[in-house]
Amino acid sequence: VQASTVGRLLVEGRNGISLEATRLLSDVAGEDFEAVILPGGPGIQQLRGDERIISCLRRQHAAGRLIAAICAGPLLLLDAGLTEGIAYTAHPSTLEELREARNQAVVTDGPIITSRGAGTATEFALALVRALRGQDAAREIADSICWSH
Repeated sequence: VQASTVGRLLVEGRNGISLEATRLLSDVAGEDFEAVILPGGPGIQQLRGDERIISCLRRQHAAGRLIAAICAGPLLLLDAGLTEGIAYTAHPSTLEELREARNQAVVTDGPIITSRGAGTATEFALALVRALRGQDAAREIADSICWSH
């Protein structure tokens, strides 16, 4: 499920790229998910404090299910009270609030995976595949895209 927070399915990103969500967040916020993946970018500021997102993240975390966030997305983890005592990373622009963020491309701490930004997106995606489908699947994809890291 790709959930839109803006009340319509067609969502325009920061660089003018439009994506179509499959559902509205208001329709699925109470459901259980195998993984919740938070995008980043300046639009995160509009999502901060959204009780639907905070509740979803807290429920996901309490169940020990995967949460992933890239770029400024870890700010939502902070808002949900999930950064205390975990290792994480985030975009450098968030460091005033996310003071414990590590200077690493991707950080995995239990069921939480974080990444710094667009430049680390491939490594982040492979970490997600590894968490959801295993090391062999991640290695197969990495090989198929000539990812040598």
